[in-house]
Amino acid sequence: MWSDTESEKDYLNFGEVSQLAVDILTADNMLPVSVGVFGNWGAGKSSLLKLIEEKLEQDEKKWIVIKFDAWLYQGYDDARAALLEVIARALTQAADGNATLVTKSKRLLARVDGFRAMGFLAEGAALLAGIPTSGLIARSVGALGNAADGIQNQEEYEYLGKTAKEAKEQVGSFLKPEAKNSPPQQIDAFRKEYGEILEELGKPLVVVIDNLDRCLPSNAIHTLEAIRLFLFLTNTAFIIAADEEMIRSSVADYFKGASDRHQIDYLDKLIQVPIRVPKAGVREIRSYLFMLYAIDHRLPSGKLENLREGLEKALQQSWKEEPITRQDALALTGESEDGDLAKAFARADRIAPVLANSPIIHGNPRIVKRLLNVVKMRSQIARRRSMPLDEAIITKLVIFERCVGVKATTDFYRLVDAEQGMPALLKQLEEGGGQIPDDAPKTWTDNPTTKSFISDWAQLEPHLSGVDLRAAIYLSRETMPIGAYVVGLSPAGRETLDALVNTKNTSSPIAGKLFDTLPLEEQIPVMEGVISHLRQVSDWTRQPKGFAGACLLARHSADAAKIFVRYLQELDLGDKRPPWMAAALKEERWHKDA
Repeated sequence: MWSDTESEKDYLNFGEVSQLAVDILTADNMLPVSVGVFGNWGAGKSSLLKLIEEKLEQDEKKWIVIKFDAWLYQGYDDARAALLEVIARALTQAADGNATLVTKSKRLLARVDGFRAMGFLAEGAALLAGIPTSGLIARSVGALGNAADGIQNQEEYEYLGKTAKEAKEQVGSFLKPEAKNSPPQQIDAFRKEYGEILEELGKPLVVVIDNLDRCLPSNAIHTLEAIRLFLFLTNTAFIIAADEEMIRSSVADYFKGASDRHQIDYLDKLIQVPIRVPKAGVREIRSYLFMLYAIDHRLPSGKLENLREGLEKALQQSWKEEPITRQDALALTGESEDGDLAKAFARADRIAPVLANSPIIHGNPRIVKRLLNVVKMRSQIARRRSMPLDEAIITKLVIFERCVGVKATTDFYRLVDAEQGMPALLKQLEEGGGQIPDDAPKTWTDNPTTKSFISDWAQLEPHLSGVDLRAAIYLSRETMPIGAYVVGLSPAGRETLDALVNTKNTSSPIAGKLFDTLPLEEQIPVMEGVISHLRQVSDWTRQPKGFAGACLLARHSADAAKIFVRYLQELDLGDKRPPWMAAALKEERWHKDA
């Protein structure tokens, strides 16, 4: 299995891009500057940030590198205060040994608590009256020092109520020294003290902000708002990794009524230099697969580094030279040409074009890694149960599931079940050069993208006609929980899917709001995930959870509505639909149009 975390090694030829960012930061007279590292979820932003950090740590200017994970503080602290505190604490550490600077940096840290106090003044009246408020405590843990992670249960809530008097005294005494200073004055003082400390340290400072993609809109905006305090301050740089579309949707959600132009302007004003994560093509995905398979083969670190350097060099020369051959890549590892690693490299050659060019996978490194983890999980179970399944067959089926969706996969597996594991349609596909027969399921031909994919997929080695696939299909069903057919969804997609399958009525305000952050390309996979949940329902006399969620998504997306309508048409409900369903669908425009 492969860890689903950012890599400290460059497997996708990001080295040149990371060096470009470092060149910008280290160029004469470039500071202060804010650099944006833009890319979709799972595209490799975090790995690119690690490469940048590594290069800065080797720079002669001795950078103060601060890493800030915006998602880590969500729900536990105000994002603005958390960012300020992380920076102030880093300066305190950097000033160690200089008594004057330590005093200044500690005062800077105290000002952060002041900002926290100003942030909860709206609820502060309740606390000062002796009444605890959950929102106050969750946001003010640093200032009060009475909780580590916000209120977790009723018992803790009651305990905090008993200590409200003590909290009142702490807050009251804390605010007295700065009572006459307005928020603008305190902000100006913070900027002034920060600039003085950094100037005396004589080192540039860079704040690397990651995981904005995982944050709720308010938390993402609060983090970006805090950055404004430091813009145009000497010797300071920010590197912000983000999905542009996510930030724009967060702006639209946070600033109600913001126009498209204002959404774009908001990001443009914060980011001076945008850098985009390169999309991984066939060569990059092929090299990535080589490295993943080599890691799984447990090659010694020296051989792994030889392979990585060889692949990186080949990618850098791809503008004028042919790709590195599989044999040459294998030679870098010292492994034989008839061993397991050679077979894995051959598999990488076959599937790399599909993974790179599929409009569902888009060459996304995180999705690729997760697909391989599904393959590995099934392969391990197959070995434990003595199933005669080759990993190449499992890989081909997992790719099919991910790229065609739940319904088309279900139709395929029904054919496998009905024809003793060897459907005639599969043989016709392979012998016909990928030409889909006229009697193929409609789910294979209705969508041009799905139809094109299946044609290409059928030509992938190994061919499956003549292979009894019942064991593989059984294994896939057993290891694919509800919704797992949409493996690779972004955090926004998973959050939307989770909300929809638990929605009980179409008046739910929570599920509707999630559509603002749902990427366009994930509307269909999310609908397939909801339908996968509904397929488990056996009693349709009452409306099940998730049906209303599917209706909400159908209202939002015409393409998703078509899939839901098809599912409803094929649903076996006897002579007629139950009354609740007829009533629910009666006024739905998307259902009438169908």
